Amino acid sequence: MNRVDYQKQLDQILAGMDVNNRKRLLLHSCCAPCSSYVLEYLTRFFDITVFYYNPNIMEKTEYHKRVAEQHRLIEEMSKLYKKEILMVEGTYEPVRFLQEIHGLEDCPEGQERCRKCFALRLNEAASYAAGHHFDCYTTTLTISPMKNAAVLNEIGEAMGEKHQIAFLPSDFKKREGYKRSIELSKEYGLYRQNYCGCDFSKPKEERI
Repeated sequence: MNRVDYQKQLDQILAGMDVNNRKRLLLHSCCAPCSSYVLEYLTRFFDITVFYYNPNIMEKTEYHKRVAEQHRLIEEMSKLYKKEILMVEGTYEPVRFLQEIHGLEDCPEGQERCRKCFALRLNEAASYAAGHHFDCYTTTLTISPMKNAAVLNEIGEAMGEKHQIAFLPSDFKKREGYKRSIELSKEYGLYRQNYCGCDFSKPKEERI
């Protein structure tokens, strides 16, 4: 089976865009470090609102730390690029996340528990994008070398169809996107977490 080249699809979409007629993009962000490269890349083409919805981050202190870093990065990038980047924080509802993944707590990382998590977050992003009349939406999650871009694009497209909002395909890790996110994290002094967010992504001995 041929693999879909999501970066090529994105290239084709961006090549056909009129930069003088900018569209509104809702960018679901998992964290500031991952969003850094994506914002640098896409602000040339879109008016971006970052949608921070991550109920999988189960520790309140960790959640608020990541939110604060996202706000700080957006403020600094908006000044640097002289383009306003907006941010919307979704509802923090870790109980909903636990309900969604119930029974999958010990599922290996990257499998069904993660699929459920992706679907929860992208469903919320697609719903918000459609309800607030964005032209399209996407997610920073494909920048991670630990996450399957094909699965994320499949879910993103399905949620886009469900809510009748276009999903922007991506594989942001390509073109050294992940490497660039690390460089930008250092430049901005961003806090980089060492686990995805849910307690189940940690080794068992480190779980709360």
